Amino acid sequence: MVDGPTLALDAMGGDNAPDVVIRGADIALARMPDLKLILVGDEAQLRPLIEKTKRLANSDFKLVHTDKAVGAAEKPSVALRSGRNSSMRLAINQVAEGAADGVVSAGNTGALMAMSKFVLRMCPGIERPAIASFFPTRRGETCMLDLGANVDCDSQNLVQFALMGEIFSRLVLGLSRPTVGLLNVGSEEQKGSDAVRGAAAILREIKSESFEYIGFVEGDDITAGTVDVIVTDGFSGNIALKTAEGTSRMITQFLRDAFKSSWAARIGYLLCRGALEQMRKRLDPRRYNGAVFLGLNGISVKSHGGTDALGFANAVCVAADMCRYNFLDKVKEEIALYGDYEGAALTRQTSVAS
Repeated sequence: MVDGPTLALDAMGGDNAPDVVIRGADIALARMPDLKLILVGDEAQLRPLIEKTKRLANSDFKLVHTDKAVGAAEKPSVALRSGRNSSMRLAINQVAEGAADGVVSAGNTGALMAMSKFVLRMCPGIERPAIASFFPTRRGETCMLDLGANVDCDSQNLVQFALMGEIFSRLVLGLSRPTVGLLNVGSEEQKGSDAVRGAAAILREIKSESFEYIGFVEGDDITAGTVDVIVTDGFSGNIALKTAEGTSRMITQFLRDAFKSSWAARIGYLLCRGALEQMRKRLDPRRYNGAVFLGLNGISVKSHGGTDALGFANAVCVAADMCRYNFLDKVKEEIALYGDYEGAALTRQTSVAS
């Protein structure tokens, strides 16, 4: 049997580490028995937890000891300077040294981004990394990026995000030809910033069999599932993400309050409990856990800091899928073709302007 991917786990990162990380790793091994894990953290804390697991304890795992961890509120610049021996940094180093194919951490997002970028460097042809994840929609799931890594983006950044996003969707969601849209304030071609309109001009020139550029999409298209990949800058993307999370919590609270409002409402809850459970599972944030730092010359996945073991396992599986399907190689291949399209679009724009 061909060996599966090897992942380095920051065992001390996250609100409920290391317990959640160890139990999540055990769940991931149940789904992917060929997975190999490198656990980075305090051995005195990890060993007792590992011994309680069904699969991890009997797997061929490796443990890298360190009693240092990056704090949840630590500034990225401080973590980068003083966290050389932290569990997060040593886990990332495993990828840079070739011992692991990818890294997963539930720790400080800014620190993980800064360390990953510093250690792994950028993928050739990519100027900036982007945070990508999935949203539940009325017709399935939609990939969205950037979700907060870059406040300001130019046209080239957005086009690169589009190419990385469609590859990500093909590999993780199994789509044969995902549709791509640029988030904008309207669908008309004259609307939006120079960066958005410039990216649209370039994407229209790309005639690809691997994805289809649809055009501009608006905020309500995110949950409608109008396209498979939504591309935007990190400022707008992060606001959309936090708004969606807040709306989900608000609706959940409204439903709870409504079903507690009277005896008739409580009886109504009992009658529709099955349907509500189905909806809860569909919107369960653990299903979509695992934001990926696309654009790095290595696989780095961020788990939500407050997730449970099931959510962390999902993040591990996202990283494993990206390694298994050679995500980095596919990005390099498509980015190598991007320069020709960019030049054609820029030439056409110059001719029109003159």
